[in-house]
Amino acid sequence: MRIVLFYHAFTSCWNNGNAHFVRGVTRELVRLGHDVMVCEPRDGWSRNNALKDAPELLEETATLVPGVRIEAYDGEPDLDVLLDRADLVIVHEWNQPALIAAIGQRRRQGARFLLLFHDTHHRAVTSPHELSAFDLRGYDSVLAFGEVLREIYLKRGWARRVHTWHEAADVELYHPMPEVQKQWDLVWIGNWGDEERSSELTEYLIEPVRRLSLSAHIYGVRYPEHAKAAIAAAGIDYGGWLPNHLAPLAFAKARATVHVPRAPYARQLAGIPTIRVFEALACGIPLVSAPWNDAEGLFPPGCYIGVNSGEAMAAALRAIQLDVDLRASLVRNGLDAIRERHTCRHRAQELLAFADDIASPASGKQWDRIAS
Repeated sequence: MRIVLFYHAFTSCWNNGNAHFVRGVTRELVRLGHDVMVCEPRDGWSRNNALKDAPELLEETATLVPGVRIEAYDGEPDLDVLLDRADLVIVHEWNQPALIAAIGQRRRQGARFLLLFHDTHHRAVTSPHELSAFDLRGYDSVLAFGEVLREIYLKRGWARRVHTWHEAADVELYHPMPEVQKQWDLVWIGNWGDEERSSELTEYLIEPVRRLSLSAHIYGVRYPEHAKAAIAAAGIDYGGWLPNHLAPLAFAKARATVHVPRAPYARQLAGIPTIRVFEALACGIPLVSAPWNDAEGLFPPGCYIGVNSGEAMAAALRAIQLDVDLRASLVRNGLDAIRERHTCRHRAQELLAFADDIASPASGKQWDRIAS
């Protein structure tokens, strides 16, 4: 099957967490025997920022997905060429509205590929006017990265068919590295964002580290000067942008990490953990989470420690530092959960199952699903 994906950035993960996931899924689709091509604008904002921060690291990303063709286009993409002989097309929601509409129009006019729209963001609740402006009439289904998001699409009439498709860990890259010596008590990898978790980062990350005098590293982008000052005052080292393929080594160097969800995921989009939870657990690092509701039961009890205050976070981090058995239990349970249900191989197989579910005899499609 020929699968074509349109993403605003695939080679760059700068402030772009979905690149981690899509790379893993495309790698697995190739292994399952499919022809995969990813299309991205050459001057996309994520790619441009990565080129400014560390161009040499961005060059490495092309080697992360062998077998996947990457087509970078300038201006308007040539859809006649890119969609030629496509069987399945996926368009991410951070593409330009005109491109989203143009591909949908081709499907409405009789194109024989199945067309899916992929949503991996919180705009459905924080900027619904942006999503309602998208023309999705030609799309066969929406891939929503949480059940609550699926329900929003259906309730608001944005789509007639929506599948829940959670993110997952690319275990080709994210896995334990027991040979790496521990150097820090804690590492946190995440972007500051748009003031969506500023107070939470202070309460659940910066203050507990300061209170316990932990050795800690923080990586991420878009940190304002006042945030960098607070991090430094707490004795935390700030490392700036860390390309996602280097994150597993950072996890391996630390004894613990934390999950601090952005406000929309903590308060309005229950059940969506965002990708760093999957990736951290896949690396075998003990994790403590600020308030977050695992409404879909993605992770069995014992995979991580959930807390509801800064004081409880400090207590949990201290326990992890002191209790060898607790650390081992968290690592074991987290790894089991990822390996059993949350790898990119699982999601690639789910995607093919969705295609089977959508395809009808009238479409004339024959889906060659190659078993793992």
